[in-house]
Amino acid sequence: MPFYVSPEQVMKDKADYARKGIARGRSGVVIQYAGGILFVAPNPSRALHKISEIYDRIAFAAVGRYNEYENLRKAGVTYADVTGYQFDRRDVTARGIANWYAQQLGQIFTESSKPFEVEIIVAEAAESASDDQIYRITFDGSVADEHGFAAIGGQADQVSTVLKEHYSDGMSLTEALSAALAALAAPNNGEQANAPSSQLEVAVLDRSRPHRTFRRLVGARLEELLQESHPAQSADSAPDTTDDDEPIGPSAPADGNPAPGTSTGPT
Repeated sequence: MPFYVSPEQVMKDKADYARKGIARGRSGVVIQYAGGILFVAPNPSRALHKISEIYDRIAFAAVGRYNEYENLRKAGVTYADVTGYQFDRRDVTARGIANWYAQQLGQIFTESSKPFEVEIIVAEAAESASDDQIYRITFDGSVADEHGFAAIGGQADQVSTVLKEHYSDGMSLTEALSAALAALAAPNNGEQANAPSSQLEVAVLDRSRPHRTFRRLVGARLEELLQESHPAQSADSAPDTTDDDEPIGPSAPADGNPAPGTSTGPT
């Protein structure tokens, strides 16, 4: 006698399986700033990318199982290229690519015995910030239209909560990076906030560039931004030299010579 499982139970088991796989990965963050859209993801590998370009003004970020979202990325690039060639480059939009990804993931989730353990974001930097587009696509093909920022993978709920507290319209790139690092540090008790540049993958869609807006932030430029994004730590570590502090120990006499027994060297 064949074993029967209800469709509702099958879908629930698939969803639970995919969520557990995605939760094992580290979160990624996408956040809008005045000059475009910033992508930040913990990634010690220099060869395997979580963030990539899809088309002229469109980028892709993903978390989960690498081989699965890499196949999706390649397929998305092909879809965008074919659409732009057959019609017009302006017909390739983040909305269209997000809908295409939703169809693919929804079909895989419904028909395959094993769903993809991935969560992805497709973002487009428009000529003005008000027209920017950020879409989050989950393992079952659901699409969410995000505004300002989005978090995927790992502890995305905690990360989103911190992002909401730090985000504001018209942020600079440094402020956006600081907010992203603070959000990524939330599930790890602050560990990610001081992560070296070699442990981070950072990229932007720079709306000021005329054609291909995607560029990676690496090397000296990323180091500079990381230093600028922690001004509070620098201020806390600097010595207090205000005139309100009174010296401890015997004071110097009025003639300017040190008092007897007072050391003038470092202590």
